[in-house]
Amino acid sequence: MHEMSIAVNIVAIAEDTARRAGAKKINAISLDLGALSGVVKDALEFCFESACKNTMAEGAALELRVIPARAVCESCGHRFEAEQMAPLCPNCGELVFQLNGGTELKVKSINVD
Repeated sequence: MHEMSIAVNIVAIAEDTARRAGAKKINAISLDLGALSGVVKDALEFCFESACKNTMAEGAALELRVIPARAVCESCGHRFEAEQMAPLCPNCGELVFQLNGGTELKVKSINVD
């Protein structure tokens, strides 16, 4: 389960940022999580609490915003939300190679005291 190492790294990023700001506690961490990032949202949420134990983030909330993958068919120009990395266009059936977003995994903000 690579979500545990991701959760540990998220907490490390948050702690480093909080320390540089002179904070003593992390209350919440907000993340953008792309729908096609390869990270299982439920598994990340499950691992987050364990990753926070004995850190500045113990008891912190994890706020996840799932970013959809938007696709544009290069054949017909149809725009739609993609559910896989190489989707078929629902309009013309061609293989789509142009994806916009959906692969993010980004710490957006940290709420500290």
